[in-house]
Amino acid sequence: MNAQEIIKYMKSLQNEEQRQILMGFFKTAPGEYGFGDEFLGLKVPQTREVVKAAGQDFPLSEVPELLMNQWHEVRLCGFLILVAKFDKLATKRLANNTEAITKRDEIVTMYLKYAEQANNWDLVDLSVHKIIGNWLLLPTNLGDNNYKIEVLDELAASPCLWKQRMSIVCSWKTSQQGDPSWCLRYAEIHLHHPHDLMHKAVGWMLREMGKRVSMDLLREFLRQHAHEMPRTMLRYAIEKMSEQERQEWLNK
Repeated sequence: MNAQEIIKYMKSLQNEEQRQILMGFFKTAPGEYGFGDEFLGLKVPQTREVVKAAGQDFPLSEVPELLMNQWHEVRLCGFLILVAKFDKLATKRLANNTEAITKRDEIVTMYLKYAEQANNWDLVDLSVHKIIGNWLLLPTNLGDNNYKIEVLDELAASPCLWKQRMSIVCSWKTSQQGDPSWCLRYAEIHLHHPHDLMHKAVGWMLREMGKRVSMDLLREFLRQHAHEMPRTMLRYAIEKMSEQERQEWLNK
């Protein structure tokens, strides 16, 4: 199966009723964050089935054709193929394998090159932590830890909302593995972001960091910043706390 065959097959599954639902859900009307995005009307499990059918042997060189496609679900398929390829190369057994490191770096380079094609929150949230987040924890030939910080700083400073979201949501994976540093760094950088989608993302990642690493670290961050955090960000961050503690933070 090649890129053209995938696109043709996915177009054959087009569902007009579901398409209208998705266009509303992902805010594609003029002036909304997803304006201009085009949908076929496929559900995520359908796209995952296509990824599974494409298989691990799907050529990396074919993925850009999917990522550059006009249809949202085809682009998602491309990103999920990259996720599947990266997952296979990120096992403990292959973490330090020379060939695996090279192939992982190729996937990361492609992901970053086409990052703006992940132009809605689901495309980011279903891929970035499994590729960039995982890469932050693994050996790479692309550069040292300072290089990794530079990569994320560049995403965070981009004028593109979706790249900005990548810089914080990738910390979902690092927090899962016990490293809070990435979440704390980019939560602080995005503390005064104007967009509601970033308020939700930062609050969500802080909540995950607290749950996976340390609630005391989360509380320390809140002691420093709760007074200046957008209300939505704060609400997301404290969601797993007791009702009494949530009220205490909301009243600060």
